[in-house]
Amino acid sequence: MRDSIYTIPISEVFEPKTECPICHLFHILEDRCVEYITGAAMMEPDVRIETNRSGFCFDHYSMMLKKRNRLSVALILESHLDHIFSDVLTKSGLSSFAKSKSPAEKSLKSCYVCDTVNSVMDSMLSNTFKLWEKERDFRKLYSEQKYICMPHAVELINRAQSQIGKKNIREFCDTTLSLSRNYLESLKSDVTSFCRSFDYRNANEPLNSPEIKNSVERSVSFLTSKYPSK
Repeated sequence: MRDSIYTIPISEVFEPKTECPICHLFHILEDRCVEYITGAAMMEPDVRIETNRSGFCFDHYSMMLKKRNRLSVALILESHLDHIFSDVLTKSGLSSFAKSKSPAEKSLKSCYVCDTVNSVMDSMLSNTFKLWEKERDFRKLYSEQKYICMPHAVELINRAQSQIGKKNIREFCDTTLSLSRNYLESLKSDVTSFCRSFDYRNANEPLNSPEIKNSVERSVSFLTSKYPSK
């Protein structure tokens, strides 16, 4: 069950062409993982052992609270807090509590959802490179994406150096950079238009374009791979 919820055809991730496809993939995996962990998996002993040890980051605690009622999160926290008390704060002792890589420090930096999603993402990206090399149709689909955000463009190009053959590496990198550069040009124009809309000389001109209205949020998303909260 745990593996099946993360089985996503790569082509389906790229077909919408509405956002950075790697961001889209991450959001799907993240949502499925949070849904799973606050659902039936909450009572599975092997999963509970992992969540007790790893805990969650603030962002994923927040997602969990939005997904289900507070009882689901409370039940997860009940055993996680017990683990922190007995295995981290009590066993570590004062001498090792504040040391680098201590159990306390590790517990603060770990997150079950982050670890799970990053592991699946690693596998999915490797398969994406394989598909890009083998399937001309997918190569065309990749080139038709709306954009690749900056963080994922850097990640893709870095990973491609070892996962795409020398014969095709230049084409892949050029395509990826082109997708990012073209979108960046449109963002620059939209942000400039947004700024100019506040000039008193344009006070009577309504800001009707949705692209210009949300250009600030889209720019943040492009630069960070995260869409700011409304």
